[in-house]
Amino acid sequence: MIDIREPKYQWGQPVVAALDLYNDGSLPEAPEDVLLVVAGGPGEIVQVGHHEEANVPVYLVDFGTVVLGVLEEEIAPAQEVAA
Repeated sequence: MIDIREPKYQWGQPVVAALDLYNDGSLPEAPEDVLLVVAGGPGEIVQVGHHEEANVPVYLVDFGTVVLGVLEEEIAPAQEVAA
């Protein structure tokens, strides 16, 4: 049995996009490959889940204009980003 990888971030935590986030096709109402959130865009984690096959945490983040499912490497804690 594989141990579940624990999430690095918590529900309610303010975060920012660590890189530009584009529609990968998961938002059918937006054109594919359109820029959804620019790097540094602020958001808040509204749910923490787990992808069983990949054994990685998945975060649902409300960026204000869109709510996206993202991986740890796609976000960073808000306080770690230099102004």
